[in-house]
Amino acid sequence: MCDTFTFANVRLVVQAIAAYLLDSGKADRGIIVGHDARFLGERFAQEAAKVLIANGIKVYMFPDDVPTPVTAYAVTLHQTAGAVMFTASHNPPEYNGIKYIPEYGGPATTDITKAIEGRVGLPVPEGVDGVDLGTAQREGRLEIIEPREEYFRHLSTLIDFHAIAESGLKIICDPMHGSGRHYLPEALQANGCRVEVIRGNRDPLFGGGLPEPTAAQLIPLAEKVRESGSHLGLATDGDADRFGVIDGTGRYITPNQVVALLLVHLVEHRGYTGDVVRTVATTHLVDRLAAKYGLNVLETPVGFKYICEHMRSRPVIIGGEESGGLSIGGHIPEKDGILADLLVAEMRAVWDEDLSTILDRITADVGPVFSRRIDLSYPDEKKTTLLKELAAAPPETVAGKKLRQITNIDGVKFVFEDDSWFLIRPSGTEPLLRVYIEAESEAKVEELQAAAAAIIQQH
Repeated sequence: MCDTFTFANVRLVVQAIAAYLLDSGKADRGIIVGHDARFLGERFAQEAAKVLIANGIKVYMFPDDVPTPVTAYAVTLHQTAGAVMFTASHNPPEYNGIKYIPEYGGPATTDITKAIEGRVGLPVPEGVDGVDLGTAQREGRLEIIEPREEYFRHLSTLIDFHAIAESGLKIICDPMHGSGRHYLPEALQANGCRVEVIRGNRDPLFGGGLPEPTAAQLIPLAEKVRESGSHLGLATDGDADRFGVIDGTGRYITPNQVVALLLVHLVEHRGYTGDVVRTVATTHLVDRLAAKYGLNVLETPVGFKYICEHMRSRPVIIGGEESGGLSIGGHIPEKDGILADLLVAEMRAVWDEDLSTILDRITADVGPVFSRRIDLSYPDEKKTTLLKELAAAPPETVAGKKLRQITNIDGVKFVFEDDSWFLIRPSGTEPLLRVYIEAESEAKVEELQAAAAAIIQQH
């Protein structure tokens, strides 16, 4: 913000969205404008509203900051042409971003994004500066909406709140100073659950840290769970589309593990049927469990928009990614950290065991899995060449393991005969290669990590 993310550039991008809506014939359905808890979120949202109103498009806004998944749900609730959401999700506090959510309430496809990008630079109407939002509201060109109760009612069709309340679980909620603070705790408290909140105030600086629910950022939550003798710690990131989980022992449960745990819960307790969707970087523990249940697994490139495409076209039990995104069948095709946390609470209540205990039993049944991600510096201009070379001439063996399969739907992924694997994919924003590794022990993860680094170094 104040560098390239400025009011002037926001107007240009929102004008491109307005032009896209007008050209596609969707503008008469109106559009929602939302923002998370970041600095100047309200001001950016107001500027966006003025541009859209100046283009003759009705705008719906919220009375306060709101999570991204709630904005997406509001799109489907009010049947608008989509939403403009101001959020930088889990990124540092000095950043912001514009997310366009189409009418189906999920991430925009590449085609939609390209169509909007192609319209960036169109002139903003001269009347934007003269748009008064108070007048627009009185004239019906702007409407304030509050989807919280409808969203909570929808969650009650997906979550067994009664089981959570009856279990007597003590839960610590950590919204990390973000927009989940009025949603996750309130959804639990409204249904009689025992909840304590930490970092529950709005802070655009996020307490001096990152609003990202990783193990490192959730140390305060883990400490609070242990000190208070609570059963569970549940966190959401800056805009509450990602989740973080601490079990009753204070152990951080990774997103990979949460996706696997919830797959077991949805199949064994709920009787869900359908496909399982995961990104190429997400654990194969999901695949082992799906094989046990006779389910089909669909692998996508990294990015929830690819999971969304499957959720829109077929019955899906669960869609998940290792970075903390998750949704289930019957919900919007957008990642929702609030939903994910509530499902974890339900599982903990129904199974009446620590998540670590359940996880240990699952891996004893289908085999242990250890996952890791590392980032390696690598010049941007050489990334494409490296990936082409690896895909064209992969090594037959790596660290003594025979190669079974290679895929390149997103980077290059080597899968070995013992089901271990590693994926090399480029960062889209930094001169880095991201390397994801999975094997049956930490020692074998170390071996594969060294082998992957050596392969990259050779090129």
